[in-house]
Amino acid sequence: MTRVVVLASGAGSTLQALLDSFPTPPREGIPSDGVAFVAVIGNTPGALALERARRAGIPAILIDHRGRSLEAFEADLARAIDAHRADLICLAGFLRILSPAFVRRYAGRILNTHPALLPAFGGKGMYGDRVHQAVLEAGSAVSGCTIHIVDEIPDGGPIVAQATVPVLPGDTPETLAERVKAEERRLYPAVVRSWAEGRIQVVGRTVLWNEARQSSR
Repeated sequence: MTRVVVLASGAGSTLQALLDSFPTPPREGIPSDGVAFVAVIGNTPGALALERARRAGIPAILIDHRGRSLEAFEADLARAIDAHRADLICLAGFLRILSPAFVRRYAGRILNTHPALLPAFGGKGMYGDRVHQAVLEAGSAVSGCTIHIVDEIPDGGPIVAQATVPVLPGDTPETLAERVKAEERRLYPAVVRSWAEGRIQVVGRTVLWNEARQSSR
């Protein structure tokens, strides 16, 4: 069983897609596929993501980042992650850049989703509608989402999977975002499932996919 901790800052729509794909406890007709969400950690008081976790019966932990050093915040974050014996950490709209030291502590075990086709339109300050606005201003014909391993460079880690959507005439950041989010909600759970099956291997900056199913249960 792959134990997953999710870090989220906001409304938690991506978190909800993960929870719906791997219900805890498993619902009839919807298997857990070897994935157990053992905690959701938020850094923003009142974040809907934490309420979504509570509704699903998953421990919801608030670790407020405000008014304290990054070192102190990440120390509490690490304690909570380790207490729940996480095998995998999923960032789902987590609007904090993790320090290199934190990333090294969990090297190769942190996944993130980005609302564009990396390496384009990524990096510090590129999140939410800022990304979609940049895509439109660049005149791109396609956009999409990327699931990647988190490393010490924001949005610079090895790419695990991508999905594309067309950029349509008359698109706004909001309309483009909706199509990208739909793909993100499909792709992220698929990647987590493949991770739990042992199909994803990270070698340096290369992500290898093993076609044969290797159950980790």
